[in-house]
Amino acid sequence: MDKQEIRNIAIIAHVDHGKTTLTDAIMTQCGHGDEGSMDSNALEQERGITIYAKNTSVIYKGTKINIVDTPGHADFGSEVERVLRSIDTVLLVVDAQEGPMPQTRFVLKKSLELGLKPIVIINKIDKPAANPNLVHEQVLELFIELGAHDAQIDFPTVYAIGRQGIAKMNLADDSKDLTPLLDCILSHVAPANTAEQASLPLKAQVFNLGYDNFLGRLGVCRIYDGSIKDGQNIWVKDINGKTFTGKVTKLFTFEGKKRVEVKEAFAGDIITVAGLPDIYIGETLIDNEATPALPTIKIDEPTISLSFLVNNSPFAGREGKFVTGRQIRERLEKELEINVGLKVDFSPNEYFKVYGRGELHIAVLLENMRREGYELQVSQPQVIVKEVKNEDGKMEKVEPFEELTVDIPEEFTGAIIDKLGKRKAIMTDMKTKDGLSRILFEIPTRGLLGYRNVFVIDTKGEGILASRFIDFKPYAGTIEKRETGSMTSMVSGKSLGFSLWNLQDRGRLFIGPAVEVYEGMVVGDTSKGDDMDVNPCKGKAMSNMRSSGKDEALMLVPHYELSIERGLELMREDEYLEITPINVRLRKKFLTPTDRSKASRKDGVVA
Repeated sequence: MDKQEIRNIAIIAHVDHGKTTLTDAIMTQCGHGDEGSMDSNALEQERGITIYAKNTSVIYKGTKINIVDTPGHADFGSEVERVLRSIDTVLLVVDAQEGPMPQTRFVLKKSLELGLKPIVIINKIDKPAANPNLVHEQVLELFIELGAHDAQIDFPTVYAIGRQGIAKMNLADDSKDLTPLLDCILSHVAPANTAEQASLPLKAQVFNLGYDNFLGRLGVCRIYDGSIKDGQNIWVKDINGKTFTGKVTKLFTFEGKKRVEVKEAFAGDIITVAGLPDIYIGETLIDNEATPALPTIKIDEPTISLSFLVNNSPFAGREGKFVTGRQIRERLEKELEINVGLKVDFSPNEYFKVYGRGELHIAVLLENMRREGYELQVSQPQVIVKEVKNEDGKMEKVEPFEELTVDIPEEFTGAIIDKLGKRKAIMTDMKTKDGLSRILFEIPTRGLLGYRNVFVIDTKGEGILASRFIDFKPYAGTIEKRETGSMTSMVSGKSLGFSLWNLQDRGRLFIGPAVEVYEGMVVGDTSKGDDMDVNPCKGKAMSNMRSSGKDEALMLVPHYELSIERGLELMREDEYLEITPINVRLRKKFLTPTDRSKASRKDGVVA
């Protein structure tokens, strides 16, 4: 293994531009096609997106190529940032129709700052509206705009159809597989292991974490210098010089997606180490205490927060296996072992304050918890507002802002600009071509919370919305977002079709007939902005003239099924989202009208 050449690369791109499909095609060509897709997590397969960065390796022409497949969604940006420190080159995948999108800019900027020289892959060139030449120009402009130096701007370009496993260096070339891409990797990526590095003292850095029920916490590391052996005693040092010792109990390297146990690993390789329970991202593994630590890996801070509470609704404990505060606490502590973008405040309260990178980041955690049998309720996500000193030395409020890119048919531009203007968005750029508009906005994260669902309706499902975190900027003031109120059940029982038939004219329903409801449960939205107490269990009255079973047929409009993400978008400040393994319900914090009235009078605000 020490004589085998190694190349370390990461595949980065905007969400849905084809990173994982391309990685799967490389694995298939190199004989690992029977190991399945890189998106192995059930949630990843259902949603069609990558959530967790994952390692694989292939052997091509006697060279080992370590590949890290990264997430494309902005909420999981912390996964990408760590990975970039462990590799030598990135493959930047760009859709041949959509061109560079917000996450393309984000990951490319991080790569260029680290001095990496990307290989650009223009993927999906078989799309009907693909324009590879235009996209190549846009990528070049993006490199220049982000301040790339001459060596970075002189990037090789590969054209690909990922799902067919085809790559070519020129559009006119004839190609049957990914050989041109793999050859390009060998010629443009420097070997990760040299004889000089192998003779130096051990220096490896942790860039990802894993967890095994038998082995405990695992550190995924890149070895920069020296070698490491199974059973070896080592030091672990962070950037502040804090050091602790440990013993390597198991050592793994990658063959395809599989972890393979080895007795020794050498400079240039990517490995997994067991036996160090306190290991963390960015720490340096050394065999000589005098060896300095490698520069730390900075992870962007969270932008939203919400409270996790024990479920106390009338239906509490019916469906969940883990329902107590202690069980929820233990699950959150376990999540912190590997989810470095997450922070949790375990202060002694009746709730746990959870801080995350975005609604999807939190929704994925909640979805995993409910599938494991947890039952809980969460409060409305709130943007993290901080106070910092401005240039004049005075304290001012700042909040997170995002760059929002919308691709929409031209006919919807007026409505979208109007809606986003009310949410304090400022338009920074607009381009229109062939009836399609691409508009860029700067918007407070507060204004974006809950907007995705509105966007889908306003564009009739034809728009594409993408965002990336920019920075904390001065507070934008009050934002009025929700134009609807809540339909709140004032009784407990089973919903009836007759009652829902009468209520559907008042707004949008979240439940269908024969669903159990309780007093204080939100069963729908009202068309107007005021809350309304309703009775979804009311049956049709009988009289001397007619029976309850006759008269006109009931035509019920299909109800709006609540998911965790939809619930987080729709909920208001005085509501909780109740999450169980079987159901997602929206409810008022105070279940009875009397309690809600008291709470609203207390200090003049709703608690």
